[in-house]
Amino acid sequence: MSKVFVTRQIPEEGIKMLADKGYDVAVAQQDGAMERGQLLKAVAGVDAVLALLTDKVDGELLDAAGKQLKIVANYAVGYDNIDLAAAKERGVMISNTPEVLSETVAEHTFALLLAIAHRIVESDTFMRGGKYKGWGPMLLLGRDLSHKTLGVVGLGRIGSLVVKHAVRGFDMNVVYYDVKQNPAFEAEYGARYMQLPELLREADFVSIHVPLLPTTKHLMGEKEFALMKNTAYLVNTSRGPIVDEVALVHALQSGVIAGAALDVFESEPKMAPGLEKLDNVIITPHTASATIETRAKMAQLAAENIIAALEGKTPPTLVATK
Repeated sequence: MSKVFVTRQIPEEGIKMLADKGYDVAVAQQDGAMERGQLLKAVAGVDAVLALLTDKVDGELLDAAGKQLKIVANYAVGYDNIDLAAAKERGVMISNTPEVLSETVAEHTFALLLAIAHRIVESDTFMRGGKYKGWGPMLLLGRDLSHKTLGVVGLGRIGSLVVKHAVRGFDMNVVYYDVKQNPAFEAEYGARYMQLPELLREADFVSIHVPLLPTTKHLMGEKEFALMKNTAYLVNTSRGPIVDEVALVHALQSGVIAGAALDVFESEPKMAPGLEKLDNVIITPHTASATIETRAKMAQLAAENIIAALEGKTPPTLVATK
């Protein structure tokens, strides 16, 4: 009987798929990420691991699991928590859960765009604090999204959907930066390709959608914030380390940019000192994909990858193999 270890509690749909195959499925019961020593013990002898971004999957963990380990299925689109070279060296397959969460993350991105522009969180706090004394023409003035310029950094699945919402829902102008130019996309949405510095100078809102790579760490830092308009807003729903969070706090405190909305952080779960005290930032706890529907789909796709690997087939969303 194949053994599967799931490092955190996930929606039951995925667990049921694995159990229905007759696998011996063990699910960690703790609320947060497993302590490293416990994790290394828990994976010993298993044939598959269903891991999360909070789990560091390296040579040590793969060796702790044993030579019978066939696959680590990451419950996420990204897999920067996994040492792909170590997995390849040991013949362990790696999979992720792309596409099923793209629409949800794009929705969350737009929720953050609207909330920061219209000062929704500030207004809610204002009301709850008993500060509202009556309508006023200058009370909590925000900014429109419609007809403004949105700069999208990274034109993958999520970035493309954000552009779709921006153009078709809000008549926004779109400029984008990516490692590859996409003329067909430009024609469909009227988007303009720009290098990053040029995009930052022009955009009223900047939304980050690149993967975390050595080349994208601190892609947004002090120099980049200085290029942005002082009326511009930054939104990040990709990976925390792409933004130099300390530099962002300084930019927000000093008025270099108008505001920011973040779902991810450089040293999660910690935030850069001072970030939580700022009124011109909205912070959500890495919940951009947190809908009932999407988290269930992620669990199912991770289970599909494991089942395929254990049956000697190619996992549907394989990112690394032998």
